[in-house]
Amino acid sequence: QVQLMESGGGSVHAGDSLKLSCEVSGGIASVQCLAWFRQVPGKEREGVARIREHSLVLYAAAVDGRFYISDDYDNRVYLQMNSLRPEDTAVYYCAAGLDRRTCTEEMTAHLYPLWGQGTQVTVSS
Repeated sequence: QVQLMESGGGSVHAGDSLKLSCEVSGGIASVQCLAWFRQVPGKEREGVARIREHSLVLYAAAVDGRFYISDDYDNRVYLQMNSLRPEDTAVYYCAAGLDRRTCTEEMTAHLYPLWGQGTQVTVSS
């Protein structure tokens, strides 16, 4: 059973940086891609960044050029968040995709069957 656990959230000021980490355990061989989503109350969970095969990455337009996703070729995926803005405030979730469609099409939350518990990121102005 694949399990995901995020860490690294916190409260920062606008312009600061923060790095999130997601540890994958229990069957990483079945994971085709890993993605970061975020959600604010009252809104749908939105895709932020995705990585597959260690170097194929996709970013949401809102974070492109500020956020960077990477992995350690083992069982961790990271999200380096630079130049943070108040609108980046959200709960950030790590998600695992298990099939090609999930990992090549637009990041859509319902296609991802496995999720971490989330970590809060708060950016104040």
